[in-house]
Amino acid sequence: MIRKYILFLALFLIIPQVFSQSLPITFSNNDEAFLAFAGSGFAFRSVSPSSELNRGGQFFNDGSNAFQGFYLDFAQPLNLNENNRVFTLRFFSFDPNNHNILLKLEDSANTDAQVQVNFSVPSPSAWIDVTFDFGNAVSSADGSTPVDVIGNYGRMVLFIDAGQTTPGTYIIDDINNGATAPPNQDDIDFEYTELVWSDEFDGPNGAIDASKWHHQTELPAGGNWYNGELQHYTNRIDNSKIENGFLIITAKKENFTNQGYTKEYTSARLNSKFAFTYGRVDVRARLPFGNGTWPAIWTLGKNINEDGAYWDNQGYDTTSWPACGEIDIMEHGLHAVNEVSSAIHSPSSFGNTMNTEKQFLSDVANEFHTYSMNWSPNKIVFLVDDVPFYTYNPINKDASTWPFTEDQYLLLNIAMGGIAGTIDSNFTQSEMVIDYVRVYQESSLSSVNSSIAKIKVHPNPASENITISSTGTIDTIRLYNILGQLVSVNRNTKTIDVSNLEKGIYILKISSGNMQTERKVTVY
Repeated sequence: MIRKYILFLALFLIIPQVFSQSLPITFSNNDEAFLAFAGSGFAFRSVSPSSELNRGGQFFNDGSNAFQGFYLDFAQPLNLNENNRVFTLRFFSFDPNNHNILLKLEDSANTDAQVQVNFSVPSPSAWIDVTFDFGNAVSSADGSTPVDVIGNYGRMVLFIDAGQTTPGTYIIDDINNGATAPPNQDDIDFEYTELVWSDEFDGPNGAIDASKWHHQTELPAGGNWYNGELQHYTNRIDNSKIENGFLIITAKKENFTNQGYTKEYTSARLNSKFAFTYGRVDVRARLPFGNGTWPAIWTLGKNINEDGAYWDNQGYDTTSWPACGEIDIMEHGLHAVNEVSSAIHSPSSFGNTMNTEKQFLSDVANEFHTYSMNWSPNKIVFLVDDVPFYTYNPINKDASTWPFTEDQYLLLNIAMGGIAGTIDSNFTQSEMVIDYVRVYQESSLSSVNSSIAKIKVHPNPASENITISSTGTIDTIRLYNILGQLVSVNRNTKTIDVSNLEKGIYILKISSGNMQTERKVTVY
């Protein structure tokens, strides 16, 4: 749950940042949007053949400044050497004039370098290829001193018609060089396989398991929850209960008085009585419906100083938010219907959307999805239905960017209103239905048999073949469906044909001698 969101959203709007994954830049993803400055403008634009998935970047200069430009920061810096310093891009102009493009590379640890190329536009207008050889780069400080472009560069800057006050609209596509693509940052770097804590909600109907969960009901100072939320949290069965193998958290419209305050809505906010450092969390859930509902699956630092929270009551209240760290595994209601989001909050980034990502899913109010995060010492990867979609991995990890070296605990709740927007006037009640909550950590197998632990399953998800790579010997690979039924047994092979399997999640059990480990795979 984002706290102090509005203040820092305003700050973010003043200092915007956009991160592209890496080269090549094809403008097929929204994270490849350049930021414009000095009177220029950027937009995505469909190119032939017309399709949103076949689009370029539209770059516009209004002619008011001789150095109008555009920049993009890379999520992972480009590592340049003698073999990958030639950059290319495709350029389209709507006018027949001669043009130049100045391409600049920046990084705090290296001298900023640039190459400027002058060229003529064909008539009639057509796409042309422009090449920039950074083997002949010069320093951006004076535009003439040669620079040996070696090492990491984290920002690319483009100037079209640098030094001229010339208006125009141009399209650029397929920016690339010979650099080896960095590893996919969304890859899981450590798979946690040992189930250390869970709640399957299979107990008798009624109250939740008090040995696992704490109802957080105490209002913050001032009598209101954060972000302008409008609900009371209660410990009543009306707002949270076990029913037929599910946890039901219900937000209701009703006048309710507690702690001297009357509010128009009630809900529940659960704290886990389990805290952990590093691991994977899986929560299978169906979300509430209705404008103004704000369900969340998230974690907070066990050391948070927040009266009424479970771990605060146990004497761990040493650190204020956001220095305690917060990991939002899933939130819904902050964006469009069926658009869920994940986010990180730390002293360096709370309220700053640089550290959040969102995606559309199928009907979240009527269909279950599994919301997950994989937290290692190196990065935090967020997944939906076992497919990674966002990674937080700051280059410099310190108390400001990475307060994630100590225990976090789980929270489940539905807030009402606040930054989730105006509540539907016809709202009466809605539920978040949770099938299970599972926490996995490092399996003892990893320290006993290092060869089998160092395996990689790829691609994942897959539609045709799955390959298992390992530094050691693999004796047998057994594939099970989600019901635990054996699908196939594979010996003396590391490739499995899944093209005839039904879509869904499967379990690989990989054996070496008397050791065994498991990996989840998704077939689509």
